[in-house]
Formats: sequence, structure tokens, C-alpha cells
Amino acid sequence: MSQPSTAPAPPAGPRVPEAVHRRRWAVLGVLMLSLLIVVLDNSILNVAVKTIAAPAPTGIGATQSELEWSINSYTLVFAGLLFTSGLLGDRLGRKKVLLFGITVFGIGSALAAFSGSPGELIGYRAVMGFGAAFVMPSTLAVLMNVFERDEQPKAIGIWAGSVGLAIAIGPITGGILLEHFWWGSIFLVNVPVVLLALALMLWLVPDSRDPNPGRVDIPGVLLSVVGLVLLVYGIIRGGELASFTDVTVLAPVLGGLAVLAGFVLHERRSDHPAIDMAYFRKPAFAAAVAAIALVFFALMGVTFFSAFYLQSVRGYTALESGLLILPLAVAQMVFAPRARLVVERFGARAVCTAGMLLVAAGLAAFALFEADTPVWALEAVFFVQGAGMAHIMPPVTVAVMQALPREKAGSGSAINNTFRQVGGALGVAVLGSVLSTTYRGEIEGHLGGVPAALRATAGESVEATLAVAEKLGPAGKDLVAPAYRAFLDAMHVTALASAAIALAGAVVVAAFLPGRRAPGGAPGGGTGTAQGADEAAPEVRAEA
Repeated sequence: MSQPSTAPAPPAGPRVPEAVHRRRWAVLGVLMLSLLIVVLDNSILNVAVKTIAAPAPTGIGATQSELEWSINSYTLVFAGLLFTSGLLGDRLGRKKVLLFGITVFGIGSALAAFSGSPGELIGYRAVMGFGAAFVMPSTLAVLMNVFERDEQPKAIGIWAGSVGLAIAIGPITGGILLEHFWWGSIFLVNVPVVLLALALMLWLVPDSRDPNPGRVDIPGVLLSVVGLVLLVYGIIRGGELASFTDVTVLAPVLGGLAVLAGFVLHERRSDHPAIDMAYFRKPAFAAAVAAIALVFFALMGVTFFSAFYLQSVRGYTALESGLLILPLAVAQMVFAPRARLVVERFGARAVCTAGMLLVAAGLAAFALFEADTPVWALEAVFFVQGAGMAHIMPPVTVAVMQALPREKAGSGSAINNTFRQVGGALGVAVLGSVLSTTYRGEIEGHLGGVPAALRATAGESVEATLAVAEKLGPAGKDLVAPAYRAFLDAMHVTALASAAIALAGAVVVAAFLPGRRAPGGAPGGGTGTAQGADEAAPEVRAEA
């Protein structure tokens, strides 16, 4: 047996060009600005739906279905193109893709602001989703190519904290704009931010790409787009109908799953796959992407019903509701950038499991909330949820991104964001269906005195019941208290279902994420998922 060489290994040179390394934190600031407007725009729209539904000139007279599709058209296009946009970034250059995406997003925002009909708004929101799909993966891919491996967990923590900030300030910004301007201002406000982001990108952000991308896997790209669009459409449709047994739900969901299964089989057999499926055979990598999907499934579902709880039951305005969830954002901004320190000490498994348990506890607390629960209790729960999220998203994102070589950063970011988007869409649809079904079952016994023509409408949601009660005048007063009670009961059931999903996520990360690294183990926050992956990769071309 040959003896191992005792010669010391040559010191590894810096992976990132010095000119890029010096301005890495300024680049991160530009990436956060780009990410901020994309995430903020989705949360800001939720505040404006009532105004947009009003007749002109206050709004554009959108129906409930049209309002839902003004949100869903964005989600559908965004989710369907995330994976493809990541692959294009690796091939064409992440800066070019980022510039393209933010430009399209800005144009879509300007057009949406001056929509003359609900149909136009739905179409322009789809344009915004198209642009956003090229922005979000690119921000994370650029980040991985301007920071050295040991600084990536810190940068990803700050990146994740900016997402929490955007989710929180969206409703606040929307509330302020709607108090002083017309409904289109919630879209028009994006335009100056986009122009600033474009100027800073051109000045500061370096370009990078995969130096050896190989041939384009056109069948794989097409299968991923068709499969994701069908799956997300079916999920959205199920949420609209509050049923997943209707043929218009089952057909696209099953079709989407079949196409995605075909995508996986194709990728495994291809000699130039869009994504190497071998990564999913690594338990830590698979657990990380599963954790991303599960935590957003649980959290987006509870975000959906908490808005109704705060505004319909508690009577807070949209602006006040936005201010009430600030503790969630504050916790993420405080803890997310520091999560790497906790991971270094205790390991990704312990930290992410504890984070999942905190999220589960916060969700379960909603099962105890009543119409008169003290505000401080709400604030404490939102803070706990934010703290839990802050100790999940950075470590699992690091696990996903560091599992792939640096030149495949676009693909890794696309996987990360695709699972998050699909998980969130499932959360809203499935848990929204649980809420709707439970509410209808509770309220139906109180609708005997409602005219037959209004009975079906009155049972749809707490907002619908209260609207019918107002229309009936004094005769509808007896519906108000039962509507609140029925909604609270439905919220309690949905909260427990959300908590169960979060507990499932805790089991997954506890079983498969790596524990505390041994001294001298893999650097970069101790995820240990890709020891040596980055070091073995060829030099990535970066243009300073």
C-alpha cells in the first residue's frame, strides 16, 4: 500500500477577485434593494384589495375572483419560471439576467398602476411576475459569487432578514400610500426604486457565469416550466374552490406532478441535465429543501388567516394590521444575520429543529386567540414566529447553496426559491380550504333567516357574512356574533393544522440535517452539506 504524501497542500488562493471582494457589502446592499421591492410588492397588494374592488374612480370595480387572479397571475408566472431563470443566469450571466428582470418588473409596475380594468391589472401583474422570476434567484446567485465561502452564511443571513423586512413593511407602506394617493400608487412606487437599483447594479454588481455550462437541456427546461405552471395553477384553483376533489383542480395538479416526474426521469438519464438529481440523494440537501417548503407552507397559511383575524374580527385598519406584525420582521432582522453564530456553536440540526419548534408553537398559539386577546400576546407570538424563521431560513439556504459548486449558484438559488414558492402556494390553498370549509360548517346553522338568494354567498367567508349582515340592515345584526365565533373556531382548527405541518418540518430537519461540525470540519456555518464542493469547482469567471 502506498504511503500518503506528507507534503503540505498549497494554500488556496482567493476565489473572488480582489476588486469584487472589496465592494462585496455594497453589492449585497444593491441585491437587498432589488429583493425588497419584489417581495414587498406581493405583501403590499393584500392591503389594497378592498380599494381596488371599489367602483371607479376609487378603484376599478374588481370582483372577488378578479382580485384573486390579480394576486395569482403573479404567483403563477413567478413560480413557473424560477427554475428556468436560475439556469439562464448560470449560462448568460447573473448580472445580465438581474438587469433584465428588474427592468421588466419596473415596466410591469408602471403599466399596472394605470390599469383601466381588472383584466389589464391581471395581465400586467403577470408581467411583473415574469420580471420578478429573474430577480429573486439572481440576487442569491450573485451573493454566492461575491462572498468567500466563510462569509456566505453571514451574507445569506442578512439577505434572509431583508425578506422579513419586506413582508412587514409592505402592508405599512400600502396603508400609508392608500391614505394619501390613489390605488395605483402601490405599483407606481416601485418605479423610482427600480431606476435606483438599475443605476447601482450597473455601477457595482459584477457579472459571473458558469464557465463550462455545456449544452442547453431544452426538454428539461420545457418540462420544468409546464410541470410547475400546471401544479401551481391546480393549487391556486383548489384554494379558490376550497376543494381539491374538483376535476378542474385534480387535472392540473395530477398533470403537473406527472410532468415533473417526467422531468426528474429525463434529468437522471440526460448527459447534460439542467440540474444534477444526485444532489437530492444527499439527505442534508433534500432535508434543507423540504424544510424550506414546509416552513413556508405553514407560515403562508397562517399569514393568510391572520389578516382576516386582525381586520375582520379585531377591527384594525390595514395600516394598523401591518404595524402589528412588525415584531415578526424585527425578530428576523435581529436574529437572521446572527444565525450562523448559533449554527457554529450548536450545529444546523439543533438550530433548525429549535426554529421549527418555535414556529410550531407560534402557530399553535393562534388556537388560543379570541376576539379580546390582549395585543401584547399577539405581539409576543409574532416575535416568536420571526425568531423561529430567522433560525431556519439562513442555515437551510446555506445548506442548499453550498451543496452545489459556485458556478451552479443560479441553479441552487432556483431550487431554493421554487420550493419556497410552491410550499407557500400550497399553504395558502390547503390551509385556506381548511379555514373555509370549517367556517362554512360552523356558520350554516345560523343562516336560516337569510334569503335563499344570499345564503350561499353569506357562507363563503367571515367577510361575506358580515357584508350580507350589513345589507340586511337590522335583520342582519344577529349574524355578526355567530360569524365572529365561526371564524375563530375555523382559525383555531387551521392554526393547529399549520402547527402540525411545522412539527413535521422539525422531524425532517432533526432526522437529516447534519449536527455540530467537528473541529476543523467544513467551513461556512457548519452545515456540512458540501464539504469540498466549492473547493473542487473550477474558477468562476467574474468580471469586476
